[in-house]
Amino acid sequence: MDTPSGTDALGLTFASYMSFGPEAARRTARDAAELGYRSFWTAETTGPEAFSVLGAVGAAAPGLDLGTGVLALQLRTPMVVAMAGATLQALHPDRDILLGIGISSPVVTERWHGVPYGDRPLARVREYVTLVKECLSGEPVTFEGDFYRCRKFRLGVRLGERRPKVVVGALNPGMLRLAGEVADGVLLNYLPASHVPWSVEQVRAGGDATIYAYVHAGVCEREDGIELARRDLWSYAVVDAYAANFERAGFADEVGQIRECQAAGDRDAAIAAVSDRFVDAIDVMGDAATVRSTVEAYVAGGVDVPVLMPLPWGPDRMAVVDATMRAAAGAP
Repeated sequence: MDTPSGTDALGLTFASYMSFGPEAARRTARDAAELGYRSFWTAETTGPEAFSVLGAVGAAAPGLDLGTGVLALQLRTPMVVAMAGATLQALHPDRDILLGIGISSPVVTERWHGVPYGDRPLARVREYVTLVKECLSGEPVTFEGDFYRCRKFRLGVRLGERRPKVVVGALNPGMLRLAGEVADGVLLNYLPASHVPWSVEQVRAGGDATIYAYVHAGVCEREDGIELARRDLWSYAVVDAYAANFERAGFADEVGQIRECQAAGDRDAAIAAVSDRFVDAIDVMGDAATVRSTVEAYVAGGVDVPVLMPLPWGPDRMAVVDATMRAAAGAP
């Protein structure tokens, strides 16, 4: 049977509503499976730990593929990630386990976790992905790299033919091409649908990795979400890698003003500099038809697997998540 793609391969990420707690992940995963979703993803910063969440979700909704999106690679060795992925794979031998990793940001790694961010991100991601894949082979691995090393590591989890897939979170040209070359997939995030074709072109310059993308959307009233959306995009526009990608996507004026105000110590002005058009391109708010058409736009741009990131904005935040899940799936 052909592997589903496009709207038939819709996934859901817990990333935007992790504050509701792990039980919300289990409940929405069960609902997602009933609505026809194919995968469940979770992020990891300072809230629920990723593999614990996925283990619980896998028990609650065993028909879903399970993905991390993304793990800050500085916080786990490649060997530990291979072990965690293999454990999930052994528990769910007929499902795809998607090990989404990324270079993260200095805020996450250094400020929140006290781990150096590091340098040479492309070289480090290449080495990390290479070593994870070698460890997942089940063969003895001796590796001596610039960043990682091991001697006679052998994965102690028995697996069948299906092995976890490695997905790289990427934004900018070098990382997109690298993901296409060395990973099984690339995860796009915080980009408008109009910028997907350019991103896919960069990935294809490296190889044939599957294109995953987070689709930020909510069935909600604009007045309930607009200020939250401005804060959301501001918090990423002040990060260099995201700023560069926003500029390429057509928001150079906004990014310049945001960063200028931020550098001057005026956070309120920086947030106010997030324009309506910037919001509407990435954090999409509207009715059910708007949410569904947004998912379709990402697929039309070249996304193989769209992954809904529901925007939980409104008086009843969980009700917004539920409505958005239904809308993205095309359910009444």
